[in-house]
Amino acid sequence: MLSLQDLTFDELEKEVKERGFPAYRAKQLYEMSMQNKRWGEASNLPKDLIESFSKDYLDLSLTLLGFVTGKDKTKKYLFKTYDDQLIESVFLPNSYGCTVCISTQIGCRMGCSFCASGKFGLERNLTAGEMLSQVLAINRINKNKDRRGVANIVLMGSGEPLDNYDNVEKFLHLVSAEEGINISRRNITISTCGLADKIIKLANSGLGVNLSISLHSSTDDKRKAIMPVSKKFNIADILSASEYYFDKTGRRVTFEYALIPGQNSSDIDAHSLGALLQNKSAHVNLIKVNLIDDNKPVLIKNKDIVNFMKIVSSYGVNITLRKSLGEDIEGACGQLKRKYLGDNVHLEQLKHCF
Repeated sequence: MLSLQDLTFDELEKEVKERGFPAYRAKQLYEMSMQNKRWGEASNLPKDLIESFSKDYLDLSLTLLGFVTGKDKTKKYLFKTYDDQLIESVFLPNSYGCTVCISTQIGCRMGCSFCASGKFGLERNLTAGEMLSQVLAINRINKNKDRRGVANIVLMGSGEPLDNYDNVEKFLHLVSAEEGINISRRNITISTCGLADKIIKLANSGLGVNLSISLHSSTDDKRKAIMPVSKKFNIADILSASEYYFDKTGRRVTFEYALIPGQNSSDIDAHSLGALLQNKSAHVNLIKVNLIDDNKPVLIKNKDIVNFMKIVSSYGVNITLRKSLGEDIEGACGQLKRKYLGDNVHLEQLKHCF
């Protein structure tokens, strides 16, 4: 079921007029929606208008169940959808602008070996309103006189954004609308496992958001073993699409590389990655991964990370190590959901959850 948050202002204004209400009511409805308020909080709306719209639309796309807070003030939120599915979002506070990481699907069908959210396949796509609702709810909670709330958005939560292309595209229009929350598209990043055809489509859309591609290996054989999507789109396809994206948008593409002990972290891997991206308009974002093998942690040593980065940068490739936030609240997708379903987590509550 759709909510008011799935509608653009123009769509909402059309609905208001078709239902026989004055056009100015559209602005009131839209403001209620963008402030993530429920029908009961809309004191300026007449009862007959609320009754008319509530027959066909939810007031909010999501219900906030609660959140957990990390030592570094990172917050992880758990939401429930209208059909009782659970999704997670993460709020990352920063002095230069706070970031929210949102989910785009319930589950995922890409099947990447290191990703928890895809272990049980895809349940369904999130609507544009369900994506927007994550941003609006977190913005409402965290915005105050000392902090301007959400400034940056990354589509890096549960799901493959480009596998839900149409809803993601509408979300980008909704969240960047001047009459709404008005997040600059230059402050929005889409992370994809490398759907080359959809990267081309996104490049041609004119949206101009930042693009991050999960690479994780510089050879097709090794990448296929950890990312099944490589069987359809090989590394050459992805590099071609990324260069096209840069040419069309002027936005340098970031390649995510999860450094997995014993799989893609050797000197040979580093030289291969450097050679692959040499002279490309690209940046490498290195992600430290600690595996658990037979209940024993398999840790990658800091000196090995530094050595890997030195080798890659020797090819003239810009490479940085991603800062880890929220480690104590298990920021990986699906962790909070599983603990909640297992009755193994205490969620902090607001005075009223919406």
